[in-house]
Amino acid sequence: MAKLFGFSIEDKNNKSDKLVSPVPKNNEDGVDNFISSGFYGQYVDIEGAYRNEHELIKRYREMALHPEVDSAIEDVVNEAIVTDLYDSPVEVELSNLNASESIKKKIREEFRYLKETMDFDKKSHEIFRNWYIDGRVYYLKVIDPKNPQEGIQDLRYIDPMKMKYVRQEKRSNEAPDTSIRISSGRDTEIVPNPKFDEYYLYTMKPNYPTGMVASAGKGAVKISKDSITYCTSGLVDRNNHRVLSYLQKSIKALNQLRMIEDSLVIYRLSRAPERRIFYIDVGNLPKIKAEQYLKEVMNRYRNKLVYNAQTGEIRDDRKFMSMMEDFWLPRREGGRGTEITTLPGGQNLGELTDIEYFQRKLYRALNVPESRIGGDTGFNLGRSSEILRDELRFSKFVGRLRKRFANMFNDMLKTQLILKNIVTPEDWKQMEDHIQYDFLYDNQFAELKESEMLQNRLSNLATIEPYIGKYYSTEYVRKRVLQQTDSEIEEIDMQIEDEIEKGIIPNPAETDPITGEPLPQEGESATETNGNVLGKSLEDEDEDDAAGPTVDAQYQKDTKTAEL
Repeated sequence: MAKLFGFSIEDKNNKSDKLVSPVPKNNEDGVDNFISSGFYGQYVDIEGAYRNEHELIKRYREMALHPEVDSAIEDVVNEAIVTDLYDSPVEVELSNLNASESIKKKIREEFRYLKETMDFDKKSHEIFRNWYIDGRVYYLKVIDPKNPQEGIQDLRYIDPMKMKYVRQEKRSNEAPDTSIRISSGRDTEIVPNPKFDEYYLYTMKPNYPTGMVASAGKGAVKISKDSITYCTSGLVDRNNHRVLSYLQKSIKALNQLRMIEDSLVIYRLSRAPERRIFYIDVGNLPKIKAEQYLKEVMNRYRNKLVYNAQTGEIRDDRKFMSMMEDFWLPRREGGRGTEITTLPGGQNLGELTDIEYFQRKLYRALNVPESRIGGDTGFNLGRSSEILRDELRFSKFVGRLRKRFANMFNDMLKTQLILKNIVTPEDWKQMEDHIQYDFLYDNQFAELKESEMLQNRLSNLATIEPYIGKYYSTEYVRKRVLQQTDSEIEEIDMQIEDEIEKGIIPNPAETDPITGEPLPQEGESATETNGNVLGKSLEDEDEDDAAGPTVDAQYQKDTKTAEL
């Protein structure tokens, strides 16, 4: 336990060692648990925290077995991970990365290698589903210690019930200069500058927690932080320092739905049939004789045959009481004698309003549109005005899930590129914000919305176009009407210039905006274009000059003949 298993990537220009702060660095992973001693020391029950996470994950997995929850989970996973026959579910997007084409090519190759190592194209649905249910995912990055420059050799999935992320304060006798001094009047208080070790505890048996870090010798293995890819759901319970799943909100709604359904079944079984009430006249018989007489009459007239639904047999089974039994009541002398009445069955047995309410409540807790309950409604591909707001909200929710899930690829890609010396840790800090991941998209509602928005913008552009240059500038129209960003404007202008140079599109400066015909070049008159004068070519002019003398001679001859 003294030595960490795995590897670590060192940053030469690590600023965290030079920074002074009384507040420790805390990633958004819910791990505020750390063990320390002395001033500001905190002793946290890691075993208790482990047990709580252990029980939470078990509950999440049990919830996923219920039909309603499973249907909602499948809707989320199918929207987030779209499988296609030819395309991969996710690809790396490097259009915003300012790097050479050779670097981009290597990044794409390494990302493709990581997907093949995980077998992501085949198991993408299961990987995303496990991450969504458990609220976290762990992968061990296996490398060759003798040849780390070969990169990641294998990626192995780890059950979250066997792992625990720990943050532990370092014990060091640092100089007072590295601490923080707070002066209050004449007194000066020294506040320590805490530093922490971050690692994982792995145990082979999930039923046995790792226990306290100080005494973690119960089969637990200490693994370095860089050797593990750890991706959480982003939901954190800060009060209890736990990472939650997206199923956490639906725990109460699911329990309520189960209780309502069970009570409904019991009520219908007990109240559905009509039952009879027998009032037996016992006269003036004593209590014991009256009870005996009542039992004799009951045995005489009661149903003696029982139908077995499993075997289809009819048999006598008097020793079992049924909830459909009739009622036998004694009546004393002076009453109306023996009487038989009918107790009506339960009313409003077809009412399912309460069941439907709790179903809608469960789906809202699972962030799935209520319109998808049952799946009876058809799929409408009409205008965006016909699209429910819940579907748009659901589409944004799936987009956030993809963004969060992509952190797993980011960590793996970082390790692979640094180990293979493609980039340095310093370069990666500048590059990681510009590396995006493009998931296959299948949401028709979002496509319809974008298409209709584009049509409206083009319609507004046609309306405002006569006023460009008079009341509106071109830049204003592109930013406010077409909603183009600065980066999009720059990219579009570059593409237009490139297509003009290649001759794909004509140059607007050399084209008549009214007729669309090319404008006259330099040295040509306004009525002259490509050697044409008023629709007559130069060749026609030469023909006219050649025929000129012949026409004049004929004219003179005709005139003389006329005079004669």
